[in-house]
Amino acid sequence: MADNKSKRGAADRRQISGGEGYEINYFARKHGISREQAEALIKQVGNDRDKLNAAAEKLKK
Repeated sequence: MADNKSKRGAADRRQISGGEGYEINYFARKHGISREQAEALIKQVGNDRDKLNAAAEKLKK
């Protein structure tokens, strides 16, 4: 499902859109991981931002 940029409320911030390159790039930069690692995490964990943040922190250790 495409990310609707006109709807930027709390519901949109809870998820990372795996189809939007800029969101993947931001997530990867934020956690100091590669884009490929970020994409793999999204496929493995899903698009829930809290779960992805926790998984990225574990990945860095």
